[in-house]
Amino acid sequence: LGGGTNLVDLMKAGVERPSLLVDVRELPLDEVRFSPGDGLSIGATVTNSDLATHPDVRRHYPALSQALLAGASGQLRNMATVGGNLLQRTRCGYFADLAKPCNKRAPGTGCPARAGDHRNHAILGASEHCVATHPSDMAVALAAFDAVISYETADGPGELPVEAFYLPVGDTPHIETALPAGAVITGVTLPPAPAAAHSRYRKVRERASYAFAIGSVAAALDVRDGVVRDVRLAFGAVASRPWRARTAERALTGGPADETAFAAAADAELAAARPLPENGYKVTLMRNLVVAELTRLTEEAAR
Repeated sequence: LGGGTNLVDLMKAGVERPSLLVDVRELPLDEVRFSPGDGLSIGATVTNSDLATHPDVRRHYPALSQALLAGASGQLRNMATVGGNLLQRTRCGYFADLAKPCNKRAPGTGCPARAGDHRNHAILGASEHCVATHPSDMAVALAAFDAVISYETADGPGELPVEAFYLPVGDTPHIETALPAGAVITGVTLPPAPAAAHSRYRKVRERASYAFAIGSVAAALDVRDGVVRDVRLAFGAVASRPWRARTAERALTGGPADETAFAAAADAELAAARPLPENGYKVTLMRNLVVAELTRLTEEAAR
């Protein structure tokens, strides 16, 4: 138990019924360190508020700071931890409703969202077994920056790249991460990245106040002489995990930094989208987000 901002709610709803809770807040994992050669090191019990306002995060990884500040409320950010943020569960209404079937909560019972309310559900990487999305804003920025998650088990330490940490939904949506049983997350490392200092996080939600995303993008761009030298893109609220937009990145690298190229790259990434009847709007939304944020980063680089 870190901040308990998600787990306690799920316990109250009866979704989670742990037989034992271990408070990890007092573990010595609350430091944030940065060096140009090693990148950013974040302890697992650092609060979302402390990480978002850390000077090195704001200077060298601004999209991460923006993502954290876009999530939850100030009170929740003061309690929520980095490790807990990574492990939070989906906000799909069927998952939280014990009266409804849900393959993520009760494997084999079905996914009523497919024929029910799926306006805010996945368009990428989903399956017939689950169309829920991952709710974390922070994890989207971490995916864009190739973060590595460290953990400790009884057998010793281990590491997982964030892309390998979150598992494809497949036919086992209840198995969400590759974290070994009994492991405790100890920290997150972001390697140095030239584009990271020129990054942004943009979140779209149904209301201006605290709400989960219906679509988001973390973008980082290194442009020189009008040519894209490095680009990082990750999408949020469109899949069961943060979606690294590798196809779009490959399409952009080495090419012109203009709106036509940005739109074409977004279209290439979103060609894999399989929207349901009520969430096709997300394809257009994500395309527009990519173009808008990359254009803004290009304009900032030209100043």
